[in-house]
Amino acid sequence: MIKLLIADDEPLVLIGIKSMINWADFGIEICGTAMNGQAALDMIREYSPELVITDIKMPLMNGLDLARTCREEMGSIPLFLILTSYEEFPLIKEALSYQVVDYLIKLELDEEHLSASIRRALERLEELKASKAFKQVSGRPMLQSYRDKFFMRLLHNLFDSREQFEIQMRDLKLDFSDNCYMASHGEIHSNIAREMNISQQMNLYSSSLQMIQELLNKHIPCYVISLDKIHFAVIYHFPTAAQMKTGNIRAAWENTCSMVHNYFNVWLSAGIGSPVDDPMKISASYQEARQAIGMASRQAPIVFFSRSNGNSCRNAFNITVFKNALTQAFEEFDTDILYRTLSEISELFLSYPQRFLQAVDGACNILYLALSLLPDGENTLQEIFSAYPDGYRSLYKQEDVVQIAQWLNTLRDGLCQVLKNKRKTYKDHVVSSVQKYINSHLEDRLTLNEVAAVFGLSPNYLSALFKKNCGIGFSEYITQKKITLAKSLLLEHRLKIYEAADRLGFESAFYFSKVFKKVEGVSPRDYIQSHLQAPPENNKE
Repeated sequence: MIKLLIADDEPLVLIGIKSMINWADFGIEICGTAMNGQAALDMIREYSPELVITDIKMPLMNGLDLARTCREEMGSIPLFLILTSYEEFPLIKEALSYQVVDYLIKLELDEEHLSASIRRALERLEELKASKAFKQVSGRPMLQSYRDKFFMRLLHNLFDSREQFEIQMRDLKLDFSDNCYMASHGEIHSNIAREMNISQQMNLYSSSLQMIQELLNKHIPCYVISLDKIHFAVIYHFPTAAQMKTGNIRAAWENTCSMVHNYFNVWLSAGIGSPVDDPMKISASYQEARQAIGMASRQAPIVFFSRSNGNSCRNAFNITVFKNALTQAFEEFDTDILYRTLSEISELFLSYPQRFLQAVDGACNILYLALSLLPDGENTLQEIFSAYPDGYRSLYKQEDVVQIAQWLNTLRDGLCQVLKNKRKTYKDHVVSSVQKYINSHLEDRLTLNEVAAVFGLSPNYLSALFKKNCGIGFSEYITQKKITLAKSLLLEHRLKIYEAADRLGFESAFYFSKVFKKVEGVSPRDYIQSHLQAPPENNKE
């Protein structure tokens, strides 16, 4: 059961929340209640709840200080839901900076609102727990990075096949079973950011994006994907086309724009593409969204793509033309392919000097790919553009196609140098991550194609890389690890031979015995018998 702590200095509120819903239905048990912030903190330290519902104002320590202290001491868990009143609403801005999952207005609190908020918290909790397991057990890149790469491939149609899409989707526990999807491309605009330092800017944009995500999800089921500090994408999903209503989407955006502006003094713009009936077609909707945002303005910040005005806003650069080359370059750290491809794109820009907006869009999308597909992409890009006052975001200040091409050439040269210097480190990291993934999935039927798909690599490349770095073939490595585990299952856990075979994903006990003998030189039965200890004779009475 998931543990919940409730903190509020009003006894009636405590009683009301405890009885408002059947907590067991959510797999939640209430481990305690507190009437001040200090008592709540002591109980959190003692009971380690995963969820905390707290009033924003309490004696001794308020809800914001409680959330901040727990975040500093304990990290991302427990998750906080804040209780507030309308007059305390400005404090929500500060609460969001502590990654509070949701806020609940006391006067509007009922079973429906509380249940919806708890569901969001449980979804977030599942993501965080998966992230911890992901980093501690499987050894792949951080879950969020892996998730970002998945969405970048989806938005730009970079999956090699539907099978690769479905394998990664299952591995991330994402649901794409709906029948209607739409995509949008958004931007956060600020007149005050230039007066802030980098840390303050990051806090402004990340807090704004978090509020965008929370508000949009309150109205529409969607995924919000950060592209860089100021750009983001949204993928909406609906069970049927009939449930997709543009009026609801527009209303959700208008509410979000208003709220984010009120709290952070920024304004948003967004282009929204047409609905599609297959997740593999989301890239087409996103392409339209990137065209539509070119028509957005401060007065009309939300623009739906329309065929009638399509000709006037065809400013999107179709990066899928370079799909294979770019993905291979980033995934295999191939500097020759990367240099050649980015040079070709730069020359293409210069061939059409009048198409400035297309050049900006193309450079932006290459930037997003580098940020998400490279290990430690953010720091890598900052390093490359360290001489620029605005870092890699200097892209947005270029004024013509020539300057865009120069920026892209700087990116090209920097990436090639970084990849050349860190190629071995990156490749070692990939192999180490794959090994850890295999070791934590020995009970599954692992294949080269599936593991390659999980990491977004081509099977041939992974096979060659694995063999070169490990001195052993991919399948042979898996076999050896499975047999090592099998020996433990047979001797220490006393499993029968057919039970061990089934546990380790072998198609039959016969095949398992055959493989076991090939690796160990003896059959499983003989191995067990040779390790059974005879009872010592001198123990006889």
